[in-house]
Amino acid sequence: MLKYLLSLFSVDLAVDLGTANTLIYTQESGIILREPSVVAMNTVTKRVEAVGAEAYDMVGKTPGHIKAIRPMQDGVIADFEAAERMISHFVQKALGRRRWAAPRMVVGVPLRITPVERRAVRDSVLRARASEVFLVQQPIAAAIGAGLDVTTPIGCCVVDIGGGTTDIAVISLSGIAAGTSVRAAGDMFTQGIIEHLRRSHGLLVGERTGERIKMALGSARPGTQARSMEIRGRDLSRLSPATLTVTDQDIRAGLSGPLQQLLTAVANVLEKVEPELSADLVENGILLTGGGALLEGLPELLADETNLAVKVAEHPLDCVVNGAGVMLERMDLLQQVSRHDG
Repeated sequence: MLKYLLSLFSVDLAVDLGTANTLIYTQESGIILREPSVVAMNTVTKRVEAVGAEAYDMVGKTPGHIKAIRPMQDGVIADFEAAERMISHFVQKALGRRRWAAPRMVVGVPLRITPVERRAVRDSVLRARASEVFLVQQPIAAAIGAGLDVTTPIGCCVVDIGGGTTDIAVISLSGIAAGTSVRAAGDMFTQGIIEHLRRSHGLLVGERTGERIKMALGSARPGTQARSMEIRGRDLSRLSPATLTVTDQDIRAGLSGPLQQLLTAVANVLEKVEPELSADLVENGILLTGGGALLEGLPELLADETNLAVKVAEHPLDCVVNGAGVMLERMDLLQQVSRHDG
């Protein structure tokens, strides 16, 4: 009863609980929180030392008794305790002075989430003082956030490339006509780069360095101008610090495996689409959302492989949370596309 009364004076929240980053949206202010999905835990005292950006700065640099944990893996909760503390911290930060409130929350989840994983998300969000929880599939939320009308009988294809998973979905009449989730996403791109540097150059670099290299040199196909950068890591033959200059061609070699998995997954989904929806896709093409959509040359590579037009959403990183935010304002649409877990 108390939670219900508090919800009457609350502010509703839309949440993109991502493997790499968590975003929170309110109707009155738009996106009010954007932080890495990281928690720094003291393994001795079990105390949370830092959350979000502050915890991310500790990745790879903590003493033995502190662990920088990413509670979300492959788009779902991997560490329940850390996830609950992280979600609670972010929600309280988003609510600000209204920390007593019990908001309704719309949360984006991967396409192929299992009932156990769905329950874990629901329970963690409820413990963060939500009064009601609505789970919405991320590719549908991304489509809505990009401005597409998912309620019509006209097919649209969304490839949402997040940190832990890529969701590929053909959407029609507020549902998924064909789709899948694969791990060929941002984290796998980064790991591909790290593994390539280790195998080909004998240089070991950390996750943060791998991410920085991906952002600076990552591409799906050769560009008009060669690029290079100097990186630092550990020489595995001499077990000492070392410096190496790498090129965009080098980094493409590390990305080739994950990219091929992504292309194969898209092709498999398109093969399952009914002929009438396939005709819609010829006209409407493919929409790329998520952070991975920003990988240079990926739209052109995907267009070559599928023979469809491919475009990147205007704000690809924000599509899921913006779409969830739209559904905060449109209960009719939310009821059509959500899985209610209030």
